[in-house]
Amino acid sequence: MINVYLDDVRPCPRGFVAARSAEECLLLFEAEEVDVLSLDFELGYGMPNGLSVVHGLIATGRFPKRVYVHSSSMMGRAQMVCALREAAPAGLNVHDGPMTDDVLREAARRASGG
Repeated sequence: MINVYLDDVRPCPRGFVAARSAEECLLLFEAEEVDVLSLDFELGYGMPNGLSVVHGLIATGRFPKRVYVHSSSMMGRAQMVCALREAAPAGLNVHDGPMTDDVLREAARRASGG
């Protein structure tokens, strides 16, 4: 099981696999089961955004265990959170905001084999 960090600019936290595009993120979901997904909205001018990832997850029915929407785009963040909360299976935790320090520490600890 992996953790995925979707962002075209920000550095990827330890314990996460970086996805720099919507397509790359969706490909990771095809290949692996995902525990934590952290989403950005804007992924470069003219490129599919984080909402297209959300729509892809909904279409395939492949969801992570937890989602954090870390985007600074208030409109984009609201759209992604709303779409996920409406379509997600029971038990999916959708967080409107960035990951907490506890989540980041847990991912880093697991990455180091702890």
